[in-house]
Amino acid sequence: MPLEFVGRSLALSTAAMSTATNALSTGAAEIWTVLHVETSGCGFLPDRRPPILFERHIFSRLTNGRFDLSDVSNPEPGGYGALGANQYVRLANAIAVDRAAALESASWGLAQILGSNFAQAGFPDVESMVAAMSESEDRQLAAFVAFLTANRFDRLLQSHDWTSFARGYNGPNFAVNQYDTRLAQAFAQFSTGPLPDLNVRAAQLYLTFAGVDPGPVDGMMGARTRAALLAYQQRQSVAPSGQADPATLASLAQVALA
Repeated sequence: MPLEFVGRSLALSTAAMSTATNALSTGAAEIWTVLHVETSGCGFLPDRRPPILFERHIFSRLTNGRFDLSDVSNPEPGGYGALGANQYVRLANAIAVDRAAALESASWGLAQILGSNFAQAGFPDVESMVAAMSESEDRQLAAFVAFLTANRFDRLLQSHDWTSFARGYNGPNFAVNQYDTRLAQAFAQFSTGPLPDLNVRAAQLYLTFAGVDPGPVDGMMGARTRAALLAYQQRQSVAPSGQADPATLASLAQVALA
């Protein structure tokens, strides 16, 4: 039986990144800074569902504390448990008692937009937002742009005011997890070093879906990614270039997204 929340799972495109930088009046480095801190810059789990973080205190507030004796509803933040697929177990438990509140209580995708912020992210309801998050990283990025613009956080991104951005985007307790410091460090990395190659990154993501481990989905061509590409190319009778060439990307899309 297919997993819920699995859509087309398409990797981020050059066109979507270009649209985002134009809309925000920033470079790609500023965008990658936030995405890196939020999700290490990957909008899908290996099982093709978007990464989520279920917030029990949001669920408690949205349901007026009616389920506070459960493990997914508590007025106090925390209790996250393991990340990744485990968050979908928590989400499923919440969906069993209130689907809309459950979806609104999770943060979704590359930039971890909270479901209850669906309107600011450009959607008529949370179901539409979740469907978009499951569709592609392009739509995840578009939601991020809409959310920043709606809240005027784009100006803070442009000015590299990481403390103010952290306060607005992560909340008043941002300093507990050094969110602003991590943003500043990530920006220093992306503004001076190479940016992710989106073809390499797409190959890494689709290799992960296909069950071939390329290492992190970071858009950097290293020995591990090259070896994974060669293994895939040999398995699928694609010319063994060890590169994210057009023929390999086309094959990966056909195999990994079937």
